[in-house]
Amino acid sequence: MESNMSSGNCSQPQMSFQNTLYAATYTIIFIPGLLANSAALWVLCRFISKKSKAVIFMINLAVADLAHVLSLPLRMYYYINHMWPFGTFLCQLCFYLKYLNMYASICFLTCISIQRYLFLLHPFKATAWKRRYDVGLSAAVWLFVGAACLPLPIVRSPALSNSTTTCFSDLAVKQLTPGASITLVTVAELFGFVIPFGIIAWCTWKMRQSLQEGGTQLQSASEKQKALRMVLMCAAVFFICFTPYHINFPFFMLVIENIIKDCTVHSNTLRFHPISLCLASLNCCLDPVLYYFMTSEFQDQLLRHGCAALWARLTHSRRSLTMSDAGHNIRTKRRNLPRFQFWSLPKFFGRINSMEIPPMQPDELLLESIS
Repeated sequence: MESNMSSGNCSQPQMSFQNTLYAATYTIIFIPGLLANSAALWVLCRFISKKSKAVIFMINLAVADLAHVLSLPLRMYYYINHMWPFGTFLCQLCFYLKYLNMYASICFLTCISIQRYLFLLHPFKATAWKRRYDVGLSAAVWLFVGAACLPLPIVRSPALSNSTTTCFSDLAVKQLTPGASITLVTVAELFGFVIPFGIIAWCTWKMRQSLQEGGTQLQSASEKQKALRMVLMCAAVFFICFTPYHINFPFFMLVIENIIKDCTVHSNTLRFHPISLCLASLNCCLDPVLYYFMTSEFQDQLLRHGCAALWARLTHSRRSLTMSDAGHNIRTKRRNLPRFQFWSLPKFFGRINSMEIPPMQPDELLLESIS
């Protein structure tokens, strides 16, 4: 959880760097995360077959990342201006989305690793697997993670700070009993880190072992290599983004609840906490790398339809520009043409009447009448 508040005999460490760190990190993540996850969601939903391996879990992973990315501008505003004018509900919603994204991402990365392992090392299970099973598992993940994260806005609330202009790292923490703190830490670490980490590590080890030994169950070595790369990428994202936070989290909870009294641990834990939260947010940019570099079908569809959409947009822009130029030239030519005006008719006929017609000779008149 985001906080630098604690009490006790230890003095508060210098935390002036955290606002700059949060603002810079979220600013760097926002544009790439928004573009990459929007493009990933577009390709996965429209152009990738839903029967493809793990595509349902990838769609849900992109949705989780996009939900967090869309809340980043409000976080950036707060850490730049040091004031929250958007009300209590939005503060708690953004706070909730942060941890919903973290634990939903952990669960979906675990689901991707398990499915790739099972389908490639046990191909007969893949033939009997239905798409609705993936949809049901995804719904169960959202319900479980959403319910598990609900206590966070209760433990952290602007009401505890008696201020509606503070949010995120400046929110007060509700004092819990030692038993409640230990229970919260144990559940979060066990189901949110230890079990998923063990599953991903086991899938990676088994697939690597199978690749080294060789086997007759897989259709081709290239498929096994692709599956191993995807599982390794899941493990890398998990290790880079979520491991530092979950190593620091037990110490953080024990510090803010005044269970740990050592001032060195107290200071180092609070200083490292914002760094671990910034690393956890990096998954919004690293997950799209998983889709692109680890899935050949995603690469093909993104390049094909992305280039087609870009070419269509450029062609449309050129056509619009050409038509506007042509219209401008026609209007200019029309303005340069002499205009006929009805009120100029009397002057026109007056000029005809005033014209002198030279007299004609009688012979000429006779010839004219004959002709």
